[in-house]
Amino acid sequence: MRKYLGNKTAIAIFTLPALLLYTIMVFYPIMQTFFRSMFEWDGLSAGTFIWFDNYKELLNDSVFHTALYNGLIFAAIITVTQIGIGSILAFAVSDVSFKGRKILRISFFIPVVLSITVVCQLWLSIYNSEYGLMNKLFDMLGIQYHQDWLSSGKSAIVAIAFVNAWQYMGYHFALLLAGAKSVPEQYMEAARIDGATKLQAIVKITIPMMAETYKFCLVFAVTGGLNAFANMYIMTSGGPGTSTYTLTYLMYRSAFRIGEFGYGSAAAAILVIECLLATLIINRLVARERISY
Repeated sequence: MRKYLGNKTAIAIFTLPALLLYTIMVFYPIMQTFFRSMFEWDGLSAGTFIWFDNYKELLNDSVFHTALYNGLIFAAIITVTQIGIGSILAFAVSDVSFKGRKILRISFFIPVVLSITVVCQLWLSIYNSEYGLMNKLFDMLGIQYHQDWLSSGKSAIVAIAFVNAWQYMGYHFALLLAGAKSVPEQYMEAARIDGATKLQAIVKITIPMMAETYKFCLVFAVTGGLNAFANMYIMTSGGPGTSTYTLTYLMYRSAFRIGEFGYGSAAAAILVIECLLATLIINRLVARERISY
């Protein structure tokens, strides 16, 4: 094996198929999107090359600003909720003294395997202002707080983000549980001998040693939030008004409803840059090699 690892020709031969596949499946479509974003193009004709005019128009478009803001709000809500609550559940279930952990381990993951259409329909009923469970819950608690959750421009994006957070929390829970179980037991035993509490051991030992797991969860949650589309498409169709638009929804509307493929491609290009920047920042902030014991 060392003989092949030191042979640059062998390395090139083994990696070439993967590089070709990546170039065809990922890199080429992204480059095409950037190229097409510089055209005034309806998706059918040849199009007119207009340089960066689509980007200038986007920057002056109030809907773009709304979509950008909604994407950041959506990403922030699902990141905090999925990773925060997922961590609490994972640490609780990883404790051998926690009763019912086998059942909870399965039940927390159930929403992940459900179809997103089913989940959205379920929460449309829960959010219904007349017979929905959410308003009934406030009634049961004696709180006079009735809301038309998806019809309000202020609450709609938060309500939809919570649906996404609820559905995919189990995915992060499974990853974090696997990360928590991979921490060597001797570190925890040493902490217990030194008199550390469970919380102190988790904060000082388990979480730092799960840096790579948290890095992956952060990238997945943040980019997933910025790319959000299906939830708002099914639940509100971007409404009320444009209050639940994201960049992905703006791209869809421009390309497939209005027939402005060049404009939609510009929105897609900005979304790619946004996700790339988020990934680079997370990789920079969560660097496993800086953690030492």
